[in-house]
Amino acid sequence: MVWLSKRTALNSASVPGVLIFADDPEQPITLRARSILLEDGGALYVGTESCPYRSKAVISLYGKATEGDEVEGYGKKFLGVGRGGILELHGRKPRSWTLLDKTLYPGGLCYGPYTSEKRWSSRGLNVRIVDADTAQVVAAGRFDTHLLVDENRRLRQFLSYHSPGKAVAIAVGDSAAKSLTLEMRLFLRDLLSSEYILHLGYRQPWALVGILGGPPTSTVEDAKPSQGNGTVGLAVAAKDFRTYDGVNFRITAFSGWIKGVPHHGFKVEVSEGIILDLADEVTSWLPGDRIVVASTDYSMHQAEEFDLLPCPECRSNQVKIDGSPLYLHMGEIVDGVDMRAEVGLLTRNILIQGEMEEACYGPNHCQFFNFDTFGGQIKIQRDFTSVHMAGVELKNMGQQILGSYPVHFHLTGDVDEKGGYDPPSYLDNLAIHHCFSRCVAIHGAHGLLVKDTIGYDTLGHCFFLEDGTEQRNTFYHNLGLLTKAGTILPTDRNEAMCLSMRNNVYGDYIPIPSTDCMAVSSFWIANPNNNLIDNAAAGAQAVGMWYIFHQVPTGQSEGQYPAGQSELTPLGKFYNNRVHSNFKAGLFIGKGVKTTKASAANPREYLTVDNARFRPHQDADAEKPRVPAVIDGLVAFKNNDHGAWARGGDIVFRNCGFSDNGIGLTLASDGTFPVDEGCSLEVTHSVFVGESDNVGSQGGQNSYWGRGANREYRTLPRNKTFPIRGFQIYDGPVRLTRCTFRKFTPTTDRHSSAIGFFMKNAWQMTPQNNVSLLRMERSVGLQVFFGAPGQWFGDNNNDGDKMSIFHDLDGSVTGYPDTFVGRADNYLIRHPGCLTVPRWNGMICAGKYAQLYIQARRPENLTLSIARAAYHSHPLRLHGVNRGVSYQQYQPVVMLAEAYLIQWDGRAPEEVILYPVNFHRGDWLYVALCYPKGTVFTVVGDLYQRQTGKAHSVKRYVAATSRHSVLNGADERRFYFDSLTGSSINILGQQRFHSLAPGRPSGASLVHTMVPVCPPPSP
Repeated sequence: MVWLSKRTALNSASVPGVLIFADDPEQPITLRARSILLEDGGALYVGTESCPYRSKAVISLYGKATEGDEVEGYGKKFLGVGRGGILELHGRKPRSWTLLDKTLYPGGLCYGPYTSEKRWSSRGLNVRIVDADTAQVVAAGRFDTHLLVDENRRLRQFLSYHSPGKAVAIAVGDSAAKSLTLEMRLFLRDLLSSEYILHLGYRQPWALVGILGGPPTSTVEDAKPSQGNGTVGLAVAAKDFRTYDGVNFRITAFSGWIKGVPHHGFKVEVSEGIILDLADEVTSWLPGDRIVVASTDYSMHQAEEFDLLPCPECRSNQVKIDGSPLYLHMGEIVDGVDMRAEVGLLTRNILIQGEMEEACYGPNHCQFFNFDTFGGQIKIQRDFTSVHMAGVELKNMGQQILGSYPVHFHLTGDVDEKGGYDPPSYLDNLAIHHCFSRCVAIHGAHGLLVKDTIGYDTLGHCFFLEDGTEQRNTFYHNLGLLTKAGTILPTDRNEAMCLSMRNNVYGDYIPIPSTDCMAVSSFWIANPNNNLIDNAAAGAQAVGMWYIFHQVPTGQSEGQYPAGQSELTPLGKFYNNRVHSNFKAGLFIGKGVKTTKASAANPREYLTVDNARFRPHQDADAEKPRVPAVIDGLVAFKNNDHGAWARGGDIVFRNCGFSDNGIGLTLASDGTFPVDEGCSLEVTHSVFVGESDNVGSQGGQNSYWGRGANREYRTLPRNKTFPIRGFQIYDGPVRLTRCTFRKFTPTTDRHSSAIGFFMKNAWQMTPQNNVSLLRMERSVGLQVFFGAPGQWFGDNNNDGDKMSIFHDLDGSVTGYPDTFVGRADNYLIRHPGCLTVPRWNGMICAGKYAQLYIQARRPENLTLSIARAAYHSHPLRLHGVNRGVSYQQYQPVVMLAEAYLIQWDGRAPEEVILYPVNFHRGDWLYVALCYPKGTVFTVVGDLYQRQTGKAHSVKRYVAATSRHSVLNGADERRFYFDSLTGSSINILGQQRFHSLAPGRPSGASLVHTMVPVCPPPSP
């Protein structure tokens, strides 16, 4: 056992016994080493759980990437824990992070700081009137009392207009004396108690700050003697005030001549530091500590760091910061959504750091980084004896090398009681900041608790699950912010990295950054069976929290579960998480990673973004019932693109708040009929806000600043013209119920609607989408919008664009219960009773609607034209959704008990399959398909069981001798082919199962039309 009691330097150390840091508050300890390895009984103790370390301890890892040899399994510049190793670090545990409880304004003042400085062109007396209660400059004027006598009258009127008690600041620009009358000088002397004004001379600098009508003691002024050499210096007057809410500020006026040039100006700024009001008690935060305040705007780069000052006057939930904020940081619940900025403490009394070079060098990807990225690392491997870290700061850690992270649990298996660890392993109250590769990497590890940990200003995915096998880990009350791109995985990379790093693609393939890469996230959750509770993702270059799916385990975990299992695995607990200031989305559920190596068939790099969808079932077994994934209490605001996007089912969002996102929420279905056996997507008891009172701040890489719906300037998502939507309907079915919408008002620049639709949508849209019990507040200027041709919607003519529809169950959107809302030009669903709403580009229709799924083969590249008999001159042209496969599919929404004619823009396909979707018992359609005269074909019907993918009850349709016998023989399977017109008429209906709604028995009748490959008879 070795007690470390002073500064110690090591080269590389494999600790054979126990190393303990002595705890003497008068003697801080620093341990410098190239590497430290704990295994086979080696142990490092800095404090214990029952007796946290009180002094200051620093472990400093040094060395360059180009120096020395690697240690197998660990690399360089590391603190490693292997078989039989013990790492126990227990520092003081201050409150890790909290929320602002009062808005922090730019400059610390609610109207912001004020600065005005001019040289020439402001001759005379320059005046500012300031509200001493708010520090707002309420009036400004210039009065040329050097040249114009009448300016004396105007100056007197200006000052007399403002009520006594207002602060006033005056500064001479160039000269103000020549035409300044004695009467005006006496007025200023009496009003402002000035000692200099009576004798103010030609080009004499003079500055004053006082209070209108105040006593002599309320005035501060300064004057410099006039000289002829052009350099007089500055007359400076400054006076301190206090706002009604306790902020100390200073008004400064100055006037003078420097090198022959007149200078004058004004400043209104906070003095004596800025006091922050916080949501929790923070007496554990000490003077000299450093904090970060998160952005509450679209740009994560508005996060700001400050040092803490002594503050004897502060209450237990207050701290005083040194410096002046540049941006607005909200400290309020705004329009029903909690937008309070996170405030995190970056300082701990145990510090593990990497010693860094001044600039990037050698193999450290210097084409992307101008700083050294070869930091330290902590790596924990299988069969360690114990690892617990609490109250530890990690700075300059991580390397742009696979496996070299600030904290890395590497293939450790179960690290809780299930793995024999008592107490279970944990990371508690860590501050990981200014690091170069992730924050916490959990790789093949299960049951780890990560609690009260901050990941700030880091490269690559921050809280990271690696191979897709990691389960039962809990992330509780962690904060991730300013998560930037890195190089290690394709999903870490930004556009430039994605295009440049092509060593692992096949051949000459050029990656597509937006689909292959650009996915860096603060929380990268590669298996749904993990818990996220009370966390905040407060700014990532792509996504705040991303649930990503591995079709099969990747990396060193290959073969640990069967294909598709992660997509079927039920979601762990997701409760009360916050996502904001992310560029792509706050929360993203869906997509996967490519699990095969690059090849000629698929040249993209291994682990690029790929397709996947979340389908949680009991025991991850598709044959067992679905298990709803519940997203409870999500707060999503100021995300450039989406507040949240989720694909799959069953997924339920409840008790959520969405505000100031480009799009609040989009839910996309598990799949498409007939592959998808039905799923449920629901949003309930949630709030959607378009443009809140959080107007944001310019700068900090915010790209768009323009007028909002109330004509005041504000930051904007995506683009000044981007169509803002609260809830976006994509395909469905989705249910939107018991939700509130507010402040969706279009402007001359952009559309803004409470409910909108996926743009340029080539996919299907189901009439099963429904809304109920919605509250549209008066501030909603546009309830629904179906798009219009233009910049964002293109020609607004894709299949899904035309078929956009939802069911207003109770009339809470339209005012008409049990009606459907569809696009105004869709004559498949229109009838004379429909009500057109031009502002929506939509219509409201009563009736019964369903879908018709049409599959065509040989050829599969045709455009389909479908018309309802009642509106035969208004056919709808559908292009289909598939490209490069052996069949094409079309899914028009149809009105039941009506007749439809289907035609093609070329030779009729040899094989056509018709499925009725969402038909109930007794529902039917007349469908006529056009073929060349004399065509010989076969029509069969069967029942398709979607869960098994098998058809049964196959039966041929019998050719009828007349149209009348088909139309009047609905109980028989008949078709009629009119050889004169070339139309085949079928009756299509639900024959066995009474419903196709999600969760009901999933069978569907179909009609299968087969045309032999032979020419029709000659006429």
